[in-house]
Amino acid sequence: MSEPDEHPPGGHTPYGHPPQGHAAAPGPARESEPSSPTALLKVVIAQGTFIAALMFYLGAMYTSTFYGYFHLSLSALDLSFGEQVTQSLHLLKLEVLVAAGVVLLVVAVPWFTARSRPSAVSTPRAPTRAEVLARRLQLPVVAVGVVLLALWSKIQPYGWTAPLIIAAGLLMGQFRDATGRRPTGFRYRALPVFAAGAFLFWALTQVTVQTAERDAAARARDVTDWTGVLVLSTHPLALPTGAVTKEVLPGGVRHRYRYTGLRLLLERDGRYYVVPLGWDAKRDAMYIVRESDAVWIGLTPGTQPKLLG
Repeated sequence: MSEPDEHPPGGHTPYGHPPQGHAAAPGPARESEPSSPTALLKVVIAQGTFIAALMFYLGAMYTSTFYGYFHLSLSALDLSFGEQVTQSLHLLKLEVLVAAGVVLLVVAVPWFTARSRPSAVSTPRAPTRAEVLARRLQLPVVAVGVVLLALWSKIQPYGWTAPLIIAAGLLMGQFRDATGRRPTGFRYRALPVFAAGAFLFWALTQVTVQTAERDAAARARDVTDWTGVLVLSTHPLALPTGAVTKEVLPGGVRHRYRYTGLRLLLERDGRYYVVPLGWDAKRDAMYIVRESDAVWIGLTPGTQPKLLG
């Protein structure tokens, strides 16, 4: 009596399972779905967190440099997270827009070319002329940035262009070469991208510091158009008598001492940072007047310089 075949025709066991030792026919690979709502939400959250952290850093850097020009420390101001993020909006200047445009162009070109010309899985796609040219110009561009970096003191206030050019050159090295291949591995891909990010961060920091210093110098150039401050006090205050006008009111009023000729730089939690007219940021002191039951503070429009007819 013959034994029944262990594997009957059709390649299946009597129980309907594929025979042991034979791989099942591979089905079509299920592609990932990077555009799914969950993946998109994760990308948005990650990007939003990074942007918020960057804006906080830049805002803190701008505020520290700006008020440091007036001899005030960032810790003394006690600014909130939202206020420091808002301070970063002062960086929407020409230099930052140019730097952001260069970075966006360098980063976006490979993505757009890849989307417009999909490649096969097994063979690399043919590169565009722009990619090949950018890959060939990588070393010259980085060399130009290094030369500008060596001339740092002579190219001010445009020193931020040196790290920006170096970063652009490093990112250009991530394009496809003439054979259609991109750099791979830690040494040729991860390390240059990390270095480019560090140089971009350096460039953005330099732009932030220079912008804050320029804005502070412009603000301190003439204090006459700042908001005026009127101080009424029950007791004499240690304000400079030569630059501030002091009046003693009749004895029937509670706040007998009246001070005018002050200008307001900043108000924080009842503390008024004031300066007298003709104040010089490089040599004169700043005064802090705290509002209380004994000290009354009033704000008035600043004195605008008259135009000559």
